[in-house]
Amino acid sequence: MTTIAFFGHDAADAAVRRRVKSFTGDGMRVIGFMMRRRDVSPEWQNVDLGMTRDGAFFHRIKQIFAGARKAAAQRDLLEQADVIYARNLDMLACAFLAKRHTGLKTPVIYESLDVHRLLTRGDFVGRTFRGLERSLLKRTRALVVSSPGFLKNHFERHYSGDFTAYVVENRLSADSDFGPRPNIVEPSTAPADRKLVLGWVGMLRCQRSLDLLCELADAFPDSLEIRLHGIPARTEIPVFEPEIDRRPNMTFFGKFRSPEDLADIYGSLDLVWAGDFMEAGYNSVWLLPNRIYEGGYYATPSIAPADTETAAWIQRNDCGFVISEPLEQSLANLVGRLLQERREITAFSARLASLPEELFVQPAGFMRSVISSSLRHEVAA
Repeated sequence: MTTIAFFGHDAADAAVRRRVKSFTGDGMRVIGFMMRRRDVSPEWQNVDLGMTRDGAFFHRIKQIFAGARKAAAQRDLLEQADVIYARNLDMLACAFLAKRHTGLKTPVIYESLDVHRLLTRGDFVGRTFRGLERSLLKRTRALVVSSPGFLKNHFERHYSGDFTAYVVENRLSADSDFGPRPNIVEPSTAPADRKLVLGWVGMLRCQRSLDLLCELADAFPDSLEIRLHGIPARTEIPVFEPEIDRRPNMTFFGKFRSPEDLADIYGSLDLVWAGDFMEAGYNSVWLLPNRIYEGGYYATPSIAPADTETAAWIQRNDCGFVISEPLEQSLANLVGRLLQERREITAFSARLASLPEELFVQPAGFMRSVISSSLRHEVAA
């Protein structure tokens, strides 16, 4: 059995949990070496590397060094690993420091799910962080990204020839029970007098998205309902609940369990908002969010801004709505049209239901093949 030492940025993060499940579901053992953003009791064997906070950049740098020492103190566990899997640049640095402290030669895989804004800067700070990333990347066995947009716009641009890449999209894990997919034989027309329900699901970290949804709620107070499920990023959206509380047709449901709550969440929605502007022009344009796969599995169409990797995915699969700037106008126009004629929604729902499950669910054995293939590559020490 392959053993993976997973250096994770947040043991409480749903995406971290999903990756662990994808490893264990493929027959691999996971030992976590993880930071955390809140108190949590992981379902896997875990070495707690300490607490970090959203947006606390200098504190996170300090924790890299402290975490590496804590990981090295558990050398007996770390040396059991066949491979180290490090998520995000800070944990990659932490993993290599832990290797230095222990003298271990364990191969390392780097998973980059977000290209941090500091890495996109054109100044000395940006060049410094890209220099660090290049140095560490050249010493890894493989790079894992969740979207081809990250390769095209960042890694191939800055580090061409320095890595072997695998695209592992944010699909659902094969070993989890998501319930049955909807069986939609042909489009139908929803009752016109029922409110249209739009959802924003997952990490709620984008001020512009909240502003767009608030404006939309104000524009259609009696015919549109907006539901928000997830955890708001307070550093990005400092005023959250008050904006929702003063709008009767907006509801915040808080954090949820994945996959346990997904069927109920998406089953209650007509549409999913899949836009992101937290790092507009960079990471937000390149990513492929969890919600398009979750919504797709349950046949709930997404809405995405044009000229993004998410929009390209929707257009390629002909399964949702793409809107152009100015979004304040085009989003309101779209919702107004759909309120009058909902057949477009049900047509896309039928389309999603007809697409192969593998588009939304990662096949069994996929992560095992990525790890096995990565370990066959040799890199400089």
